[in-house]
Amino acid sequence: MFNIVTKLFLLSKKIYVMLNRIKSIIILLLFFACLSCHRDNAQDHRKKIGFSQCISGDQWRVAMDYSMKLEASLYPDVDLTIYNAERNSEKQIQQIQKMIDEGMDAIIISPLESDSLTPIIEKAYQKNIPVILVDRKINTDQFTTYLGADNLEVGRLAAKYLISNSKRKARVVEVFADLDTSPGKERTQGFNEVIKRFPGVSVVGRLDGTKRGLPEKEFEMLLEKNPDINYVFAFNDDIANQAWKVARRKGLEEKIKFIGVDGLNGSNGGIHLVKDGVLAASILYPTGGSEALKTALAILKGEKVPKYNKLTTIVIDSLNADIMINQFDKITQQQTDIELQQNTIKKQEIAFTTQYNLTRLLTFFLLVILSLAIYSVYSAVTILRKKKLLEDTNEKILSQRNEIERFADELKISNDEKLNFFTGLSHEFKTPLTLIMNAIDSVTSDKSIIAETNKKDFYLIHNNSRRLLRLINQLLDYRKIEEKKFNFNPALTNVVSFSKQIFKEFAREATRRNINYTFKSSHEVIEAFIDKNLMDKVYFNLLSNAFKFTPDNGSINVSIYKSLEDDSFKISIKDSGMGIPDNEIKEVFSTFYQGSNNYKNSSGIGLSLSKNFIDLHHGKIEVSSKNGTEFTITLKLGKDHLIPNSIVNNESTFVTGNDYEYLDIDLQSSEELKSDEEKHTILIIEDNVDLLDFIALKLEPNYNVIKCNGTKAIETALDLIPDIIICDLNLPELSGFEICEILKKDTRTSHIPTIILTAQDDDNSFVKALQANADLFLTKPFNLKVLKESIKGLLFNREKIRYYYTNNLNKVEELGFGAQDRDFIKKINDLISKNLDNSSFSVEELAEHLNISRVQLYRKMKALLNINISDYINNIRLEKAKELLKNTTLTVSEIAYSCGFSTPNYFSTSFKNKYNLSPKEFRT
Repeated sequence: MFNIVTKLFLLSKKIYVMLNRIKSIIILLLFFACLSCHRDNAQDHRKKIGFSQCISGDQWRVAMDYSMKLEASLYPDVDLTIYNAERNSEKQIQQIQKMIDEGMDAIIISPLESDSLTPIIEKAYQKNIPVILVDRKINTDQFTTYLGADNLEVGRLAAKYLISNSKRKARVVEVFADLDTSPGKERTQGFNEVIKRFPGVSVVGRLDGTKRGLPEKEFEMLLEKNPDINYVFAFNDDIANQAWKVARRKGLEEKIKFIGVDGLNGSNGGIHLVKDGVLAASILYPTGGSEALKTALAILKGEKVPKYNKLTTIVIDSLNADIMINQFDKITQQQTDIELQQNTIKKQEIAFTTQYNLTRLLTFFLLVILSLAIYSVYSAVTILRKKKLLEDTNEKILSQRNEIERFADELKISNDEKLNFFTGLSHEFKTPLTLIMNAIDSVTSDKSIIAETNKKDFYLIHNNSRRLLRLINQLLDYRKIEEKKFNFNPALTNVVSFSKQIFKEFAREATRRNINYTFKSSHEVIEAFIDKNLMDKVYFNLLSNAFKFTPDNGSINVSIYKSLEDDSFKISIKDSGMGIPDNEIKEVFSTFYQGSNNYKNSSGIGLSLSKNFIDLHHGKIEVSSKNGTEFTITLKLGKDHLIPNSIVNNESTFVTGNDYEYLDIDLQSSEELKSDEEKHTILIIEDNVDLLDFIALKLEPNYNVIKCNGTKAIETALDLIPDIIICDLNLPELSGFEICEILKKDTRTSHIPTIILTAQDDDNSFVKALQANADLFLTKPFNLKVLKESIKGLLFNREKIRYYYTNNLNKVEELGFGAQDRDFIKKINDLISKNLDNSSFSVEELAEHLNISRVQLYRKMKALLNINISDYINNIRLEKAKELLKNTTLTVSEIAYSCGFSTPNYFSTSFKNKYNLSPKEFRT
């Protein structure tokens, strides 16, 4: 120990000497690192945006690229990269993948084709990269936003213009393109949608201009065949211009009017073609380049943008072509000026950066010189102090290490004692469990002594005793694995027959739940050295998990086959359950692992034990999760991999010690009692079938019981409007807290008392129950008598509140209802008071004002106050009339009409039926 301290001291002296020598070098390096970091940070804050253009050379696409570049130039922190797919889907897919790999902050895509590009676009979207689609749509909704003109509206505008100018009589040729894309498909759809409504307008020919623009020969033949053609609608302005040139060669350019789409500015753009009289009209189809970049930046700033953004389009004809050209020319000039100004600013920024860095460098060197002077004085003073401090630190480290070692030994002893205690306690559990199980077995073996009403209780005790015994055995096995005291006794076994024996144990459960349960083997006999006891536990754990997580009507397949690659065989257990999340696959065999999508109660050690048992066999167990979960066990044939002394003779007959829980009586199929109008209705929400049926069985004599396994719990409650709800905490879709909170916030169900059942008895869970407005919070195991009395108490309190309010209609604030129910009744009272003199005010109108249906209003009032809503309205009218009779001199007729009664006679009859006095007798 002394030698170690001496070496540490000498080493510390050398370190201090070296520090003095390299201190100045480190400071210089830090300075240049700071400059580099500054530049890197500036670079890091830049926004990288990629754009994948589907077509090159097209004038409209060039305009889109230009407008996007120009918009990007307005933002110094934006790096825009434009890729061109050149009409090649594979190339566009590669470009998008490259943008994903390079970590683009946002990706803008003008897709060439829908189907082929959908997977790569979904991939980018699933990686949380904002995806902005421009011009063309795809067959998925997995993108951030779409930007483009409404192509249906483009087609409609063209058709409407044609019909308007032709006075509804025309012979038309349509040149379409790219019908496998949304623009091509929607433009021709919108065009023909309008044309079909006018019998005088007919489409005499439809030509495909997808590949090379206008098919000129076909167009010439069409003109010769139909000399009365007077309109041509083309997919874009370029195709329309081509059609005009063909018509001019035929001398028909004055007779036929041409309509295109795009409306671009420029010498060959649609606007100039309209101005020059080549085209009759062009439908403006905005490129959306600048808008797409603005949208991408808005998304990166965290702003919300609509899923679909439509760009405005108009018809450009001879009436507005000059105006549009002037506007576009002004915009182009402004854009040119902006580019010149930006270039000037960039030059000034470069000059400023150079001067700024030079100033910082000079300042830094001055500070370095001053710092070195101060440091050399300081170092001489502090080095002696540090030497002393180092010696003290070394002594403390040695003392702390000795203390840690002592503490670690004590902790190991304490931990061993705790583990031994729990192991011993687990052993002690076995004795009473054995007595319980044998007692139940002896009782259930003689069915003549079991009353029919008690059979279900006996089977519940039997099954859950076995479940508890299996959990205890798993704890004991886990302890043995930790202490490496497990006896591994392999014997030569026909694995196929052994597996079939265990397979059959689960057959009844598969039949009960209609699960397609199959067993397949490549050979009738596969002999291998295995420990039957351990492999039995492995099988049981894997099959139990498969049945636990496979839904009814699912499938579980067990297969055994020899490997073709080496001297081994494989056992596969595959189910069609919920599967395991990809990011959790590696943790499956960890001790106490429970999946994030697992709402079932489990110990979390079964799979860990299974892996350890397979490791003892020198095999391996693997898991994959695709359309369910598949566990694959690989074991070696022969015995070269085993210790000879561990092998035992295979003489005893194996009997599995793991019985899957079965009920000779299907608890789920218990017949429900016929509905009784005098009984209250209870909705029980519980995913454990045994507990669900047990509670239902005990409550059915006194209540109408509705059972729900946790799926669609909210819909069930809203549909039935029960008198009380009993809800478990851990459920497959929503937790008990979430269900309670949703129902309490809904006007239709806020009045229903809710009892939450849970195994969690901590203060945090209790607080959450209060926050969810639960009426009662019972922890498992709960006493059935307490549950029954709690139900009675909640229903009794509800009845007291009903009785009080029906006799005190104006005292809403004093009610024992929740705030939402008080507000609901107050709102009803206000609406009735507001329409008090309206004799035609109906229940339907009241329900409409409350935004609920008439049936729901009826159920709500019946549940809250046990009164028909019509009678409730009538009672308020009569209470008001009673007050007017007592405090005013109005006549009986005036009071009747002011309180909403259609006739005085009807008022008098209703008043006497309620108060046993006529209005005149009451006043006197």
